[in-house]
Order: sequence, then C-alpha cells, then structure tokens
Amino acid sequence: MPAEPLALVFDLGTQSMRALLVNPGGEIILKAQRAFKEPYFSKEPGWAEQRPDFYWDELCKASLALKARAASFWQEIAVVSCTTIRDTLLCLDKDNRPLRDAILWLDDRKAGDLKTLPHFFAAILKGARMLERVEHMRQVSHCNWVSVHETEIWRKTEKLVFISTWLNYKLCGNLADSYAGIVGHLPFDYRNKIWMKSGDILRFIWETEDKGFCELAEPGAMLGTISAGAAEATGIRAGIPLAASGSDKGCETLGLSCLSEDKAALSFGTTATVQFATKKYLEPIRYMPAYPGVVPGWYNPEIEIYRGYWLLSWFKREFAGKENEEAARLGINAERLLDERLKEIRPGCDGLILQPYFTPGIDMPFAKGSVIGFSDIHTRIHLYRAIIEGINFALMEGLRSMEKRGGMKIRSLYVAGGGSRSNEVCGITASMFGIPVYRIQTHEAAGIGAALAAFKALGAFDSWEEGVLSMVHVKDEFLPDRRASEIYEALYQKVFSRIFAKLSPLYGELRKVLGIFQNRPF
Repeated sequence: MPAEPLALVFDLGTQSMRALLVNPGGEIILKAQRAFKEPYFSKEPGWAEQRPDFYWDELCKASLALKARAASFWQEIAVVSCTTIRDTLLCLDKDNRPLRDAILWLDDRKAGDLKTLPHFFAAILKGARMLERVEHMRQVSHCNWVSVHETEIWRKTEKLVFISTWLNYKLCGNLADSYAGIVGHLPFDYRNKIWMKSGDILRFIWETEDKGFCELAEPGAMLGTISAGAAEATGIRAGIPLAASGSDKGCETLGLSCLSEDKAALSFGTTATVQFATKKYLEPIRYMPAYPGVVPGWYNPEIEIYRGYWLLSWFKREFAGKENEEAARLGINAERLLDERLKEIRPGCDGLILQPYFTPGIDMPFAKGSVIGFSDIHTRIHLYRAIIEGINFALMEGLRSMEKRGGMKIRSLYVAGGGSRSNEVCGITASMFGIPVYRIQTHEAAGIGAALAAFKALGAFDSWEEGVLSMVHVKDEFLPDRRASEIYEALYQKVFSRIFAKLSPLYGELRKVLGIFQNRPF
C-alpha cells in the first residue's frame, strides 16, 4: 500500500465506538468497531447514564485493535480527530475530573422544582408563545436536574462539558472542542458560535451562572497534540496533532457532500434527522437554533425524530421473533429478511399510518406516538413498513417547513446511518420525497466528514469544497417511482400532516389523567 498521510478518526455513537483510518481520497483503509454490550444503564426508569471512563476505555481498545491490524502504515497517521454523539453531559471538578456519570442525550428525566422565572421574562415569553417551550427546555436540561437533585455535586462542579470535549481532553490534555461540536442543553449562542454572556436574554434557562465551559476552536483548527499518556493508552504516537471537527450529525452532513443549499442529509440512525447546509442563520423551527456547520461560515438547520430507527429495533424485539430465529439460523441480520418482506406491502401500507413521536421534542413537548387506519387486512409487516414511512413523513414535514422558512428548494437527498444500508428503505425514501436519493461509498459518513476536517487542518486541501470532491463519491442512486410518489403526496397532504393537530388535545388530556392516577396504588 503506498505511503500517504492518513487520518485516524474516532466516531462515538450511542451503540458503539469506531476507529477509522482514512486516506485523502475518502477510502477507509481499516476500521475497528467496539459494539457496547451495555450502551447505558438506568438507575431509574427513563434515565440513561454511562461511566465517563467507559468511553475513553472503548476508544483506547478500538485504537489498539486497529493498530494491531494496521502493520507498517500505522506510522502514516498524520492527524487525529474525534466526533461523538451530542448532548451527553459531564460535570467536572476544579481538576477536570468527572464528579458523576455522564447523562446521555436520550435520558428523559425532568429537573422538577426550578426557580420561578422572573415575571417580566415570563410575560414576554408568554406573549411570544414561547413560555411552554422554554419551560420544557428548562426541565429537560440535565445540568438543571443536577443543580436541583445533586446539590453537593453541583457545588463542586467547576465546568460543564459534553463527552466530545472530555475525549479531546483525554487525548491532548486541553479542555477544548470545536464550536461545531457544542450541540445540546448548555448556554451556547449558536448564531455567534460562542458561550452565552451573563446578560443574554435566554441565559436564565440554565442554572449555570457560576460554572465554566470549554475553550472553543474553529473546525479545521488544531486543538493540541496527542499527549504522552494518551499515546501509551491508545498506541498513537505522541505529538500527532488533534484536529477539531464537529458533532456526529454535522460531520455526517459534510461527509455526505451536503455543502450547498439544494442538498439535504438524511440520517437513519437511532435518532433520525434531516439537515442541510446554508450560509443563512435559519431557525428550523421558530426559536430553535440552527447548529454551526463543520465548514466555517455555514449553519446546519435540523429537524430530529428522537426515536427514529430505534423504532425498527423496537419492532424487531417485540414483533419479529420469527425473523430473528431464521436470521440466527442463516447467520444474517434479521433486517435483511424484513426488508425482503417490505416488497409484499404496497406504498401507503393499505391505509396504515404511523406518527413516530415516541419521544416528545421541544416543539411538541407532550406528543405521543400513534398509529391510525388499522383493519383486518393488516399484518405486522404492514406495521414494519408503516414505521419506515412514518419516519419519512415526519422528516418530509420538517424539511418542507425549513424550505419554506428559508425560501429554498432541496433537489437531492444523501443518506447515511444504519437504515441507509437497505436498498428498500432508500427506494421508499426516494418515492416519498419525490426526489433522487444518493448513497456514498460508505455508510461511515460521519467518519468521512471528521477526516475531511482533519485533513483540512493538516493543509491537505486548499478549500472545503476541494476536500468534498476528493473524499466523497456517490455509489448508488435511487430514483422515485412516480406512481408511488403520487400516493405518498396525497397521504401526506390529506392525512399525515393533520394527525398531530387532531390528536394534540388528546395528548394533553392523557397527560392530565396519568398525572392524577400514576401515583395512586392500583
């Protein structure tokens, strides 16, 4: 294999840690993946926590496993970068040591008894129809929960960081991060890419007046070099530069080549998202920020479906016993068998439509999942396809809303994440959105984006656009079936787009009823 500079990228997901060796042509030379036997633990229902050193240990093991297979070209590593899941909080003491376990992004605990908002602010928020959203934000911000329920830990907390910052610190000794990696519930000014100042009108959402945060760097800048301690733990040579990249979703969007306002990135992962790049600061939903892109000067407006392709894992666990047994016998994934059966079901699932809001979001804090249209012709495979179509309907709704707000038109989609490996899913997606869907040379799009940022930091590319042309290559194209597109468009306009408004009052009543009876003995 010819000698060439290589980027070593660590990609931390909810379910696994991946270490990738990537060349400037976008080829993944080698990969090591550590699937987590216990991605998180729950001390209480709905909680999701993990030991901070668990992530560092897994990074070290993935790195050493990769080194064992890399032979002589391990010496060609010229730069390292790290991209991770978002909104996973750590409380650090004055010596940058974690004071408690990390609280993951999917943890749904609520803060509870917070300080009452100043009357003046509450009145302004109410007038702007923002009060409910802000109260929801205050309740789901994990730092606020710690401030109320773990007062001694909160007293000792000097800095609040996300897991990406912690891994950077362990690698280079600097408590620093890319501003494109700061995505979550902390007082960050997304428009200006800085920490909020004390006088910022929204700073009061977070109980963090006396707390510090990490240093911020521009994506494509150097955060430091691999320390001697990290070198011993990971097998990486000391002194190699560590480059700033961005969050997993931001790196994924770049790694899918979405660097113009007519392309959008679909991520079919645990959380399903639609995201695109624009030089405008465009709020995807009113008062919800656009995230800084990995490419300086660009933003990534995004709509999230929190329980995205997690719903397929749920389906497989609860309803696909037959396929699970057959897949185990054949030595394949159950998804392959289920995908084959998708062909049995017509577009629109014979009237079965699923609303995938199993976990509420900031714009619909009390939503629930729902399925409508059941009849005696429906099977569990109808439900399987309805999940896929329901996720896509929700992403369509989000994308159309952002197009309208931004005055733009998306003309092609680029897909990544576990769900994108399925040809059937990609074909359904093309027909539902009515535009072409493209799959690049690898499903490791976040790793490609992080490697691109690392090579840019190294000076391998004169521009980000040059990096995209060099590293991202379309492998598969899926074109819409026009007849299916007509069916999906009618179902979207006549049914799906109206479901939430019709059911929203019932969600409110459901919440009230459960609130009355949930603490009473049965």
